[in-house]
Formats: sequence, C-alpha cells, structure tokens
Amino acid sequence: MKKQVLVTGGVGYIGSHTVVELQNEGFEVFIVDNLSNSNIEVLDRIEKITGIRPHFEEFDLCDRTKVQAYFQKHENLEAIIHFAASKAVGESVEKPLLYYRNNLVSLMNLLEAMDQYNVPSIVFSSSCTVYGQPEVLPVTEEAPIQEATSPYGNTKQICEEILHDSISAYNGSVRGIALRYFNPIGAHATAEIGELPVGVPQNLVPYITQTAAGLRDELSIFGEDYDTADGTAVRDYIHVVDLAKAHVVAIRRLVEENNKKPLEFFNIGTGTGLTVLQLVQAFEKVTGKPLNYKIVGRRAGDIEKVWAETTFANEELGWKAESSVEETLASAWIWEKKIRNLD
Repeated sequence: MKKQVLVTGGVGYIGSHTVVELQNEGFEVFIVDNLSNSNIEVLDRIEKITGIRPHFEEFDLCDRTKVQAYFQKHENLEAIIHFAASKAVGESVEKPLLYYRNNLVSLMNLLEAMDQYNVPSIVFSSSCTVYGQPEVLPVTEEAPIQEATSPYGNTKQICEEILHDSISAYNGSVRGIALRYFNPIGAHATAEIGELPVGVPQNLVPYITQTAAGLRDELSIFGEDYDTADGTAVRDYIHVVDLAKAHVVAIRRLVEENNKKPLEFFNIGTGTGLTVLQLVQAFEKVTGKPLNYKIVGRRAGDIEKVWAETTFANEELGWKAESSVEETLASAWIWEKKIRNLD
C-alpha cells in the first residue's frame, strides 16, 4: 500500500512541483487548497506530467470544523507537508492581520488534528526570513534568530515556535522537519507547471518574465543603496524542482524514522547569493530578451542580503541543489512563453 501524504496548498507553485515529485516517488498524494492564490487547472497539469490525478478537496484550513472532518475521513495519512500560507513580504506589511490569522491558525488547526487522529509526521514550509538580517553570511541553521523585518517573516518565526512547543507537548507522537528555504524560481522541465501568480506578481522572477512577455511595461527594482556589489539586494535563488525534491527527502526521513531529533531545521538553498541586477542580467543573457527596468525606493520589509550555508542539509539529508541559475531562468521563460502562447 502506498504511503499517504497530505499536501496543503498543493495546487500552488511550490506545492504542485512537490506533488509531482512525491507521485514520481510512489506516494499517494492528497491535496487541500482554498485556491486563493492558485488555479484548479493545475490538477490537470499534474496529471498530465505523472499520469496520476491527486486527491483534492477545496477548503480553508483556518476552518477548524472542516479540518477535523477531513482528518476523520482520511484515517491512513502518514505525513503532512504544510505549504498553505500567505507569503508575500510586501503585502504582509500592508495586511498584517491577514497574515497572522491565515498562517498561524491554519498550522494550529493542523497540529491539533494530527495529535487527535494520530498523524505522526509534518514537513513545514519555513523560510530564510526567520533569520531576519543575519549577522554572518552565509547563514547556518545555528544562527541566532534576529527580529523579523516583516509580518510574513514573523509568522514563520512564530510558526516554528508553535511547532517546537506542540511537538514537545505531544511527547514523541508527532515529529517534524522545518525546511527554511530561500528564493524558489523556475518551472518544471515539461513546462506544464510553473509560477503563475494571481494578479500582479509579488515575486521577482514572474515579474521579470511577464515584463519580457510584454504583460508589464517595466520591472521595478527595489533599492540601489544596499551594501552589496551593485547596491541591489542579494538573495539565494533555487530551482523549484530542487526545492520540491528536498521535501520528498524530508518525508522519507520522517516516515522511515531516521530523524535525529523530534524537530529538525534545514536550510534549502544553493549556497550562492546573487544581486537582483545580476539575476536580471543573467535572464537577459540566457533568453536574449532585454528587460525594461527602473530602480525605485526600497520596499518595506525587505532585508539587504541573505544566502544559505547548505552543508548541514547536504550532508545530513543527502540532498543538494543541482540546477544552475541559467537553467532555472531558462525554464521560467519557457513556462511563461507557453502559457502566453508566445513563439
């Protein structure tokens, strides 16, 4: 019998790529998603890639009654990957209560149900934002947690604390892994799934590809006075498929009970930092598409620079990011051209 994994937010960008990798590895996947920032057609695209349609239900995980009813129906779940959350730094500054309510309540409802219905394992979608602005780079998992620079980052810090305290209280009945990932970009090699934000993109690469495709007049680059090589912010950009594969490795570690502690933390990045301008230039070089962009003021909530020290994840999980930034950006552009019917 296949091991059953629930993927919350599984129709979204990272979630859908992870569902594909889980199905390819022989897991039976169940998805819960409220479709607030995703499209139901992604289910068709997942099925086209893998030949398997994941089980799907649409509801909001902040609804405790519906969460309880779902777990009552699905008695054989062995693990959860929890993606479902609001995730835009800038938006979180403007709508903090939306972020606190959505991100915290959904996790609490899940953990409560896991304890009641004996689901033993959770992989939590955390973020490098938990580090704030690190004092030392590259940042390791042992780095002190700095004050969050945005409500979004703060929700990830608080969620990690909720995880820690809950797993401690459950006294061994629930185990967890928090994957602190950096900046996922790119699309699946089939160009069947990729990043497709609802409305104006909040992330850099879909804004780049939409600008190159003519949907946006110009790209805004936030800030040119950071203490970096060219004044623009530095991030660690990782191919979304590499990131998805890290979740499969984490699930196996939990269901096979190879985890060393009840709750473990891993950085999931490439270990290389690039400035925003370097990423823009790399896109132009890979695609041959010049980008119309302008420098504007800093965006509230953004940090100056962060990239991962990945040694612990590489050695302990046996996982490593494989794709180059050039390959990753090329995949994002192929995806954009396909969905826009461009030659």
